[in-house]
Amino acid sequence: MPEPLNLLFICARNQWRSPTGETIYRRDPRVNVRSAGLASSARRKLKDDVLHWADIICVMDNEQKSRVKKRLRRQSKQPALYDLDIPDEYQYMDPELINILRDKVEAILNT
Repeated sequence: MPEPLNLLFICARNQWRSPTGETIYRRDPRVNVRSAGLASSARRKLKDDVLHWADIICVMDNEQKSRVKKRLRRQSKQPALYDLDIPDEYQYMDPELINILRDKVEAILNT
């Protein structure tokens, strides 16, 4: 089996969307997974060492993608960056959110 990829989920506050992604992929042998938030009020704020750790970064919207891209300019390692286009309207582990995340992340992991 190939070495697991480091998968990072990012949303605004690391409250609902990115922790859901982290939870549903926690036991997946294809990936090591973490989550973080961009807002100053985030539960777990995004740090540069976590950006450097990631092979794949999944953000929830285009504004977050722009912010992460700016931060990535400062580092030599450039992970794959994907905008999942998931609005901030779901609670943690919402069944619809789980389905959306699985569909979109599986498409990424299977490429």
